[in-house]
Amino acid sequence: MNTKHAKQLRKAAQAATAGLPAVAYQKTDNNQELRQVSLSRGRRLTCLIFLLSWATSHATFAAPPKSFSAAKKIATSIYTDHQTTFYCGCDYRKIDGKLRTDLGSCGYKPRKQPKRAARVEWEHIVPAWWFGHQRQCWQSGGRKNCRKTDPVFRQAEADLHNLVPAIGEVNGDRSNYRFGIIEGERRRYGECDFEVDFKERRAEPSPDVRGDIARTYFYMSKTYSIRLSRQQRQLFEAWDRQDPVDDWERERGRRISEKIGPGNPHVTK
Repeated sequence: MNTKHAKQLRKAAQAATAGLPAVAYQKTDNNQELRQVSLSRGRRLTCLIFLLSWATSHATFAAPPKSFSAAKKIATSIYTDHQTTFYCGCDYRKIDGKLRTDLGSCGYKPRKQPKRAARVEWEHIVPAWWFGHQRQCWQSGGRKNCRKTDPVFRQAEADLHNLVPAIGEVNGDRSNYRFGIIEGERRRYGECDFEVDFKERRAEPSPDVRGDIARTYFYMSKTYSIRLSRQQRQLFEAWDRQDPVDDWERERGRRISEKIGPGNPHVTK
């Protein structure tokens, strides 16, 4: 139940119980003695039943999306007034029902795939491969099989805390590479501060989002028992300190919590 409904419930309870007598008195037929009759208990029980019924009919229950497809639709609604790609900071908007990037808004230049760069894709900060490849479903039939047979994988794949809008080409180039530091500043995407070392299978994000990434990894690691190496954890702890939670990350977390319930404690701390 959200805050608005909770306040309404409290007001209704106060109004419904106001002025109820604690006890009432009634004469018996055999004598004139006053007998205490407990009317308030019955009245209060009736009031409680009414309030519970009212709360059930008016409360908004958060439920996580059941699939990655459903999660993408919800994620789009979360970003309606913050249509900016995560890694490069490009503006985007919906055109003919599809999310299209404004590459000029961030000085992005496609490395190799201009068509894919023109669209927004929902990127898993923690790649699906990382939380899926050791599961039996993946070993038996890959990602598609996990979607069909493994409810834990489906929940992880659809977790809104792990989804961000990204330029399609960047999403594809990042693949399932680890995040880390790449020596030098070789820019492959124009002014977008995102680097990929394809040989070392490593990606280096902008300092502006490193803390966001770290806190997402901590959340996913705890929620889905994803093991982080000592080196990864040390890196993410440093990123968490260097790039603290900002207003948008906090607001995003609040909106996600309204949709699915549990929040990311590393954002709300």
